[in-house]
Amino acid sequence: MRMTFRWYGEGNDSITLKQIKQIPGVEGIVWALHDVQAGEEWPIVKINEVKKQADEYGLNIDVVESVNVHEDIKLGLPTRDKYIENYKRTIEKLATVGVKVICYNFMPIFDWTRTELFKEMEDGSTALFYEKAKVVGMDPKELVENISKNSTFTLPGWEPERLSRLQELFEAYKGVTQEDLFQNLAYFLKEVIPVAEKNGVRMGIHPDDPPWPIFGLPRIVCNKENIRRILDVLDSKSNGVTLCSGSLGANPSNNIAEMVREFADRIPFAHIRNVKIYENGDFIETSHRTSDGSVDIYEIVKAYHEIGFDGYARPDHGRHIWDEKCRPGYGLYDRALGIMYLW
Repeated sequence: MRMTFRWYGEGNDSITLKQIKQIPGVEGIVWALHDVQAGEEWPIVKINEVKKQADEYGLNIDVVESVNVHEDIKLGLPTRDKYIENYKRTIEKLATVGVKVICYNFMPIFDWTRTELFKEMEDGSTALFYEKAKVVGMDPKELVENISKNSTFTLPGWEPERLSRLQELFEAYKGVTQEDLFQNLAYFLKEVIPVAEKNGVRMGIHPDDPPWPIFGLPRIVCNKENIRRILDVLDSKSNGVTLCSGSLGANPSNNIAEMVREFADRIPFAHIRNVKIYENGDFIETSHRTSDGSVDIYEIVKAYHEIGFDGYARPDHGRHIWDEKCRPGYGLYDRALGIMYLW
């Protein structure tokens, strides 16, 4: 297992590369160009800038998360081909600087969904929280307003440019079924996977977070059956899954360790984190320690060990502890503790 740490870039993160370098066993950063809009081709100048910054601290940039997929691709619109061509060129550019893995998702409109960014826990720390009943009865606009006003950092999947088109996007998705979304994903994969394969890059689709439909929007990466079907679209190691124990683990019927063993050779990248699930369907993100949540992190790491996993991994969302001021879910301290627990 090659340990990495997600970093949002200079001026866009409370954490420095110097601090990341001091976490035992961390080899590289998981990065992206967060100021480039979905669908745009990534400029090589900006890519090289991140490489230079990471090189200064001896950290690799092997994993990118995410090269975001434009909504026109998800919707299967005639305009999708131009955005797919931009995606292909971005893959080629990233390969020239040594990128080995690209994590992406295919969630309509929203990326991850939470109702509270800093829910206080019994020990005084805070964490990302999902209140099921609130989401069921909430207007999506209200959720956007709550998320946007409660963070001083940009949040992946909640970019202002995308959310400013909220009403328009919801209209566009009316009548789009899960099968439609899957077919649009298959079209995308058949175009980009050969390019990734040719350039030695492995694509890893991220599961839906949480793994069920939100606001009536279709979701297609929720369980083992979904993942198996996606991997069957193209039998290539470049068509893989970013196996996220926290996203999938919000549904207690998902057995993550079982998925690790089944999809062993198709997992280029692993997100490992814990959630505590309540009887009413609410959940909160906890420390990485198995006993603090509902996900068997011990069994998951054991499964990775058994399959001889030599891909990339990172601790995913952590709590906000010791009065750290940070991006929700992405503080230094709890994720560093998470890494030591995983080791």
